Amino acid sequence: MDTKVGSVDVVASPNADVGCLPSHGVVSSVQTSTVPISFSEATLGRHLARRLVQIGVSDVFSVPGDFNLTLLDHLIAEPGLNLVGCCNELNAGYAADGYARSRGVGACVVTFTVGGLSVINAIAGAYSENLPVICIVGGPNSNDYGTNRILHHTIGLPDFSQEHRCFQTITCFQAVVNDLEYAHELIDTAVSTALKESKPVYISISCNLPAIPHPTFTHDPVPFSLSPKLSNQMGLQAAIEAAADFLNKSVKPVMVAGPKLRVAKASNAFVELADSCGYPVAVMPSAKGMIPEHHPHFIGTYWGAVSTAFCAEIVESSDAYLFAGPIFNDYSSVGYSLLLKKEKAIILQPDRVIIGNGPTFGCVLMKDFLLGLSKRLKKNTTAYENYHRIYVPEGHPLKSAPKEALRVNVLFQHIQNMLSGDTAVIAETGDSWFNCQKLKLPKGCGYEFQMQYGSIGWSVGATLGYAQAATDKRVIACIGDGSFQVTAQDISTMIRCGQNTIIFLINNGGYTIEVEIHDGPYNVIKNWNYTAFVDAIHNGEGKCWTSKVLCEEELVVAIEKATGEKKDCLCFIEVVVHKDDTSKELLEWGSRVSAANSRPPNPQ
Repeated sequence: MDTKVGSVDVVASPNADVGCLPSHGVVSSVQTSTVPISFSEATLGRHLARRLVQIGVSDVFSVPGDFNLTLLDHLIAEPGLNLVGCCNELNAGYAADGYARSRGVGACVVTFTVGGLSVINAIAGAYSENLPVICIVGGPNSNDYGTNRILHHTIGLPDFSQEHRCFQTITCFQAVVNDLEYAHELIDTAVSTALKESKPVYISISCNLPAIPHPTFTHDPVPFSLSPKLSNQMGLQAAIEAAADFLNKSVKPVMVAGPKLRVAKASNAFVELADSCGYPVAVMPSAKGMIPEHHPHFIGTYWGAVSTAFCAEIVESSDAYLFAGPIFNDYSSVGYSLLLKKEKAIILQPDRVIIGNGPTFGCVLMKDFLLGLSKRLKKNTTAYENYHRIYVPEGHPLKSAPKEALRVNVLFQHIQNMLSGDTAVIAETGDSWFNCQKLKLPKGCGYEFQMQYGSIGWSVGATLGYAQAATDKRVIACIGDGSFQVTAQDISTMIRCGQNTIIFLINNGGYTIEVEIHDGPYNVIKNWNYTAFVDAIHNGEGKCWTSKVLCEEELVVAIEKATGEKKDCLCFIEVVVHKDDTSKELLEWGSRVSAANSRPPNPQ
């Protein structure tokens, strides 16, 4: 669904969008205020803290280091800001990613180079998912720049730019603040650019600057006034005319939602178009949760050969399909095996419309286009009627024998029954991708996973961040044992923050998704006593409850306890299943991705 950034003023406009690049390419931000601050409190650290609160960040995920300690003092001193200490920088970055998915923007603070290069993988993932994450690094003393000194936490060279250069390709703006004279401008430009571009930014702040008063910080930061990006009206009307002509001539058109609906803030416009035209509505796998699944014409996930039953047949047999914000990579295309034809497709990107093999229209915002098109399309329910005729309700897993070893399909049948508008699902990279795709999301139920970047271990930190932001929902995380071993430590932070997430740890003894792509001994991992591990982290402090289940009867008891007596606790349920118990979709997907990966070199 559409995510909003809090406390940001936007220039009035018919299509004002926080986070969009202004038409003139710059941020309008007033730099004066009527609320003075005593000079002793007019510090860089206080300004940054207030700015974060102002844009909607109330929790910052951090790992302390000697270069950021003074800055952390100032963040802690801000009443509206809560500092969440994480076990490592990677998880702090993942937590900021998860937080941004719920709150619209996230932030993390780490130390110079050893912290920065550790968090960088998480920031790259946020970049791939179009998430505005503000990555703040405590940098060297300002006096050390331009000298020949060698500092600790570096690779032993007097050049301090290594970290900065590493962040250049995975952030949309980089600010190195080593002079108070320019600090206000650099910080505000970085933060506003993150909101405009919906991408991460990097801010390095010299360790000796956060506590020093400066005249530029003597007033509270004025709320950003971000000029919205506007559609070219002539291009918009031409695109709507061409698309309406294309679709109104078709016999059985369909609509498919893609992941860029989020950055385009066009989910509601997409639904409005679906309501008016009567086409069947599908989602690409990475767009699950962005369109309400209770919509009367929703037909499931379009994922080629591993689509929801009957969905691919309707989409691929259509004579016209509108894809809104798609990403066609090797994973989402099931090894480039989608049966789609370009001449039948209208492809919408956040600011561009491409119609078949014909015209392309730039500077056309997706939301404007969808809303305009909804007024021009004729009602056509042919494709949905075809779907309704061929649809056969899904079967149910075979009933388990008493004390029979638990099967994955039985597990997810019970998870399905746990979902409501007060829950959110976090799916880890692996077979949980496929099993969670089959869950039917009730109205208001959240759903997140990281498909484009696909970094195993992402879900532990992301669950921490999402739960910290979405305090109105109980998070249900589905995590494989291999992924969990990468980032397990921050279960500790979840307990310390008093979160009541339910984690299903699926213990099948290895990297199952890798097994189905290319098997080998490297896909087998050392088995842990996962419940004992979490109990050791709990150590009697905070609210945490664990259970290990091997059969359906034990699962039922565990879920009843997690949703009843232990509803205020972090609940960790280790589910032991057979190593070869996978979804049928993973088996099909793995073989096709394997074939794509193993293509021989083209002839020279």
